[in-house]
Amino acid sequence: MIKKINHIGIAVKNLGLSSDVFSKLFEQSKPHTEVVPEQKATIAFYPVGESSIELIESTSNDSAISKFIEKRGEGIHHICLEVDDIKAEIVRLKNHEFQFVNDVPTAGGDGYWVVFLHPKSTNGVLIELCEKMK
Repeated sequence: MIKKINHIGIAVKNLGLSSDVFSKLFEQSKPHTEVVPEQKATIAFYPVGESSIELIESTSNDSAISKFIEKRGEGIHHICLEVDDIKAEIVRLKNHEFQFVNDVPTAGGDGYWVVFLHPKSTNGVLIELCEKMK
């Protein structure tokens, strides 16, 4: 079951410069920042109510974020929906003929398992599903 919007991911070229902008916007001095090797990215989270804004900077020229920025420039990359049981959601959504970029959960940022639905099956929006690691 989908619980809530966990975060909105924003692809950025330079995390340092973007963090300055978003720190002023949200009046927060230091975001939670971490490297996510599985995603070839460094991320910074800004809590906003029960959700977050996630800034994502590529750590490799062949990462999904690097390719996204090359094609579309900086901006909204994905919407992340938090779920109770990611494996059950994968099965449920496959039964509804949703396509996945990856359908095996991998370690994401902030202690979550993640998978991505392909934008071809979600009206052009990249959807990430996440479940808190136990």
